[in-house]
Amino acid sequence: MKYIKRIRDLREDHDKTQQQIADLLGTSQTMYARYERGANELPLRHLITLCQYYKVSADYILGLSDTPEKL
Repeated sequence: MKYIKRIRDLREDHDKTQQQIADLLGTSQTMYARYERGANELPLRHLITLCQYYKVSADYILGLSDTPEKL
């Protein structure tokens, strides 16, 4: 589940808190923290939002590509 590391790294690289990303996704900080720990799977709608926000491909977040291609 490479996406767990990728979503955390992307958040930290953009100097965002879990709360800020949770607000973007319309969820709680607790639930977002569970995504980063792998306790809950990231819903598709959140994956799409994160791709648009960070301007990377879904393949990059999912670990299918090592190139964070811009959309």
